[in-house]
Amino acid sequence: MNDQAVQVRLLGRVDYSETVAAMQSFTVQRTADTPDELWICEHAAVYTQGFAAKNNHILAPGDIPVVATNRGGQVTHHGPGQVVAYPLLDLQRAGYYVKEYVYRLEESLIRTLAHYDVTGHRVDGAPGIYVRLDDPGGHAMLAQRPQRRTPGSPRPQPDFTGLGKIAAIGIKVSHHCTYHGVALNVAMDLEPFSRINPCGYAGLQTVDLASIGVKTDWADAAAVLGRQLALRLAP
Repeated sequence: MNDQAVQVRLLGRVDYSETVAAMQSFTVQRTADTPDELWICEHAAVYTQGFAAKNNHILAPGDIPVVATNRGGQVTHHGPGQVVAYPLLDLQRAGYYVKEYVYRLEESLIRTLAHYDVTGHRVDGAPGIYVRLDDPGGHAMLAQRPQRRTPGSPRPQPDFTGLGKIAAIGIKVSHHCTYHGVALNVAMDLEPFSRINPCGYAGLQTVDLASIGVKTDWADAAAVLGRQLALRLAP
C-alpha cells in the first residue's frame, strides 16, 4: 500500500468553474502512482448545483451565477470567507470505501470546530455538519443524531429544529478517485443562503463561525481544516 502523505495546496481565491475543470483533469490524468492532493481555496459568490438538484430550490439568485456540477447533493452557496477543501484521493490505494470517506470528512470538520470550542453534530439523513444555535459549544448529544435502525426501515426525515448548518459536503467519486469536497463557513455574507433552499431543505438556517461568536479568519481556519483533513484522510 502506498502511504504517501497528502500534498496540501493552498490556492487562495480561485474561479469555481476553472477549479472544477482542473480537478476533473487531474482525476482523468492521474495514475496509480500519482500522489494524492488536497486543494484548499475560496471562491467568489456562486451557487452550485449537484447532478440531481432541482431548479425550484433556487429561489432568487439575483446577480449570483448558478453553476451545474457533477457532485452529489442539491444547491449550495460558495463565497468569500468560506474555506473550501477538495481532496483528490485514490480510495482504492487508501484502503477505505466511500461511506468511510464521508465519515472521515465529517470527522475532520467536527475536529476543526472543536479547535474553536464549537461542537459540530451529524444529523440523521442530512449530509453536512450542524451546530446548536442556542449552545454552540455544548456537548449534549442530538436527538436527531444518526442512530442504528432496523434493517430495511426507511431513513427518517431530517429534523433541523434548533440547528444551523455550518459546513456542507458534496463529493464525486470516479474510478475510486475523489474530487469536489467540503465547505466550512468561517466569516462570510450569509444573505445569499436565504435565496436558496440550502442543500434542498426549505428554511434550513445557515451559520458561520463569526455568527456564533468565534473570532478567527480564513487563513487560520484553512490551516486547521487542512491539518485535520490531511491527518484523517491518510491511508
